[in-house]
Amino acid sequence: MIKQLPLRFGNSHKADVRTQFAAMCYRIKNDKVQFLLVTSRGTRRWIIPKGWPMDGKTPADSAVQEAWEEAGVIGRADPRPMGLYSYTKTMDDDGEDLPCVAMVYAVKVKSLATIFPEAGERTRKWVSRKKAAELVDEPELSRILRDFDPRRTL
Repeated sequence: MIKQLPLRFGNSHKADVRTQFAAMCYRIKNDKVQFLLVTSRGTRRWIIPKGWPMDGKTPADSAVQEAWEEAGVIGRADPRPMGLYSYTKTMDDDGEDLPCVAMVYAVKVKSLATIFPEAGERTRKWVSRKKAAELVDEPELSRILRDFDPRRTL
């Protein structure tokens, strides 16, 4: 159950918007940044792990939890968001579109588990910065991936 109340934009005829927290999982290999992408469960498009706020967890900790559940990531998040992007989530139960804003947190991957909660539901793969920016659908996320500088993380 989603506990977060929708944001309202007054009388501007905007739809209710929900916030999610996303994990931009990365590693450095041969002095180059690589990103870990996963497939969505429904459309099988390439995404970064993300999910709803979790009671008792900071936004960065929520992003790390989603990275574990969706991709088997064991790692550490920078507590500062790297940016945000908007997208439309189709809800499974009623098929309605729900506008969302995802706050992106850089997660440095220490290792990947072979057994994790959604292992049978998703595919994961490491890709270059350029390939990651091409594979994701959201232009704002593409820009965050292209502009990411790991030297600026904690």
